[in-house]
Amino acid sequence: MIRDFKFRPEEVSASEIARLTPPFTPRQVFLFSGHMIDAPDRPEPRFPAEKEAAAAKEIAVALEALGAAPGDLALAQGAAGGDLLFLETCQQRGVRCQLLLPFDEPEFIERSVLPSDDGNIWRERYFAMKAKLQDAPRVLPEELGPAPKDVDPYVRCNLWLLYTALACGVDKVRFICLWNGGGGDGPGGTAQMYNEVKRRTGRVTWIDTRKL
Repeated sequence: MIRDFKFRPEEVSASEIARLTPPFTPRQVFLFSGHMIDAPDRPEPRFPAEKEAAAAKEIAVALEALGAAPGDLALAQGAAGGDLLFLETCQQRGVRCQLLLPFDEPEFIERSVLPSDDGNIWRERYFAMKAKLQDAPRVLPEELGPAPKDVDPYVRCNLWLLYTALACGVDKVRFICLWNGGGGDGPGGTAQMYNEVKRRTGRVTWIDTRKL
């Protein structure tokens, strides 16, 4: 596990491994990955803004079916679109949320929030969601050290999210994805997370954006 995302191999110790563990012992762990809302100039629509309400409804349905409630933990990044819809819905249900960010917060907002359609509004929603968190967002380079040059930060963050969830117990992990079934715009997208979870737990709830 440590080898997969290059966790300071020369410095590994029990105290550093403990940084992977969640802030409390949850009943269930909801792991999420999903598309960002499309940028205004995206050539081929994937998750256009007009599908936001339908996506939010399906996320709520999925969490209801899985019995999401206080005592559970939700893990995600915080990108505009699927991530924030998921986190907002979890907060409404009293689920404790933890953000794991691939970059420091200003860079993350610049890359994963503002480029979306109505990016400034999504930024406001990000900070509104963050204000309700019990635990501050965790930042990958601060927690695990700089990534080697040959390691994509999004791939590394996906593995960090996945292993943090699995550290609670494989039987507790429930993965929800908002995905069109295709490849991503680059490494470390929802397809990677879907495949990683599928082969480990098989517990996947797939909300297909093509059917919204």
